[in-house]
Amino acid sequence: MEEKTIENLIVLLSKKGINTSKVSKDSIQSFISEHNIAVEFDSIFKTQQNIMEKWQINSRIIHFNNLGIQMPNGNYGVEYNYSFDDNFLEINNLESFNILGLEKVGLKFNQTTMTIKGIPIDSGDFEFDILFKVIGQNDSIKDNIRIMNFVVNPDPKSLWKNLPSDREAVFWKEDDYSSFDKLGEKSIITCSKRGRSHQNVGSFRDDHEAYKYYKKTGWSIVSVSDGAGSAPLSREGSKMACNSVIEYFDNHLSFRDLIGFEDEIENFSETKDEERWNLAKTKAVKSIYKSITFTHNRIHAKAEEILKETPLVFEQKKYKYPAEYFHSTLIVSIFKKFKIGYVILTFSVGDCPIGIVNQDRSKAKLLNWLDVGEFGGGTRFVTQPEIFHSDRMGSRFSIQIESDFSFLFLMTDGIYDAKFEVEANLEKTDKWLEFISDLEGANETGVKIDFEENAEESLKSLSNWMDFWSKGNHDDRTLSIIY
Repeated sequence: MEEKTIENLIVLLSKKGINTSKVSKDSIQSFISEHNIAVEFDSIFKTQQNIMEKWQINSRIIHFNNLGIQMPNGNYGVEYNYSFDDNFLEINNLESFNILGLEKVGLKFNQTTMTIKGIPIDSGDFEFDILFKVIGQNDSIKDNIRIMNFVVNPDPKSLWKNLPSDREAVFWKEDDYSSFDKLGEKSIITCSKRGRSHQNVGSFRDDHEAYKYYKKTGWSIVSVSDGAGSAPLSREGSKMACNSVIEYFDNHLSFRDLIGFEDEIENFSETKDEERWNLAKTKAVKSIYKSITFTHNRIHAKAEEILKETPLVFEQKKYKYPAEYFHSTLIVSIFKKFKIGYVILTFSVGDCPIGIVNQDRSKAKLLNWLDVGEFGGGTRFVTQPEIFHSDRMGSRFSIQIESDFSFLFLMTDGIYDAKFEVEANLEKTDKWLEFISDLEGANETGVKIDFEENAEESLKSLSNWMDFWSKGNHDDRTLSIIY
């Protein structure tokens, strides 16, 4: 120990410019002994050690204050669960770690599991206090405080505006519409709602729907149309498409043609003669075809009339013919109960599906094909002359017999895109059954449509259900359900 003290003294004196090479060792030893230099050096070393320990503690505090703590953002109303790494304390030389103030946004920090959990009750940018001590700090010392920034994203729905459409505009119609009625032994509940993308800018609902039950004949007709977003007057085009089909059957369908068709159906019911069935299909397609050409011509005539009366309306975009301003899809279902079962006729142009589910919900099928895929996503419209000259026109019509059915659905792509996602899913029974379960309450919000409820409650439930949230799907939504 004495030798070490002598060595330390010589080093210290040397640093101060004093040469001790000519000083005897005895003199140095005597100096150390007389002035208690060993004790002084021990005190120096302890002071140095204490300084170094404090420096290490300070370095650990600085390190943790500069540490980037990356926690994922929370989402308003959505459960949050985040855990720090298992060795978070050890890696960062922490003796203790706590977060204060999370409760004000609905969260809680568990020191034992190092986990933040809860459901954010507010959105925005928040600051919370992290209280911590690093290894080596005295328990009596107050905790260090570091500010933690935390972001809670708002509910996406709250970012959308709901601006009313201009009631003074030409062809204004209600932003939302719903209705309940009886169609013979069946009921219909239908709802058409302006999409969030339209609400946000105060534009119009382009979808439309219509239906009618003919008590004298027992026939029912339901039509749904989706106005093209690129067509400035498609809101009127969809309305005319739905109503004109019904108008044709009101005023222009030959009673002889109707009776002839029903006679063939009744004959087929008795004889099961395929020739009679083919005759029935031919007559049915002929009648529906006439209603579609009537609708097409009616819209074109209206467009020409508007062009003559107010040509300024048609200066918004280039067009080949005025009816382009009214471009709309169209799906139609016409049905009646016979002895053999329900005879169901359909027509479709565009990307809106018609689906049917049998009575015991064991089988579902799509009754039409959609104008997607082959055309690279481009749809077709009842206003386009070219659809009547296509070799696919015949396949737009269908006729079938169902002993009975639990549900018959007509919908626009605002429903189909969100609930079925891709066209292929429309061919799957399980997807249609999932859709029914969704309607009956198996959804995120728990909104349930009880089809046995009174009309008022059913309409309210369907309207609420139609407000479902689906990321990226904010188009108009129209759904007609026959059950």
